[in-house]
Amino acid sequence: MYILNQTNLLLRFALEIVALISIGVFAWTHFNFNGYLKYVVTLVLPIVVMIIWSVFAVSNDPSRNGQTVIAVNGVTRLVIEFMIFIMAVAALYFSNLKTVSIIFLCLIILHYIFSVERIKWLLNQ
Repeated sequence: MYILNQTNLLLRFALEIVALISIGVFAWTHFNFNGYLKYVVTLVLPIVVMIIWSVFAVSNDPSRNGQTVIAVNGVTRLVIEFMIFIMAVAALYFSNLKTVSIIFLCLIILHYIFSVERIKWLLNQ
């Protein structure tokens, strides 16, 4: 069980990285800014998402380090996670990476299937 949990944490980390990259790719391919502004938006958008992801957390979440900047309840945390993952799936889909977006969505679903205990814990917070 320990190995499965560690593998799922690794999967979650990889999904988070891919989500941030996907949002950056979408910004690069869809925002028609000239010059440095295109680079700034492409970098800032994923950074803002990363900040939201890391700042709003449930206190004492065992799947994280247990600390948070802004404590939220478990339902709010799940909504934040779902919204970011859905944004990333949509970013891939609308960047003409439809197959990749479907694979990414399937991996997200797989992650949450293996995270049932965490989801139960979050819903009780």
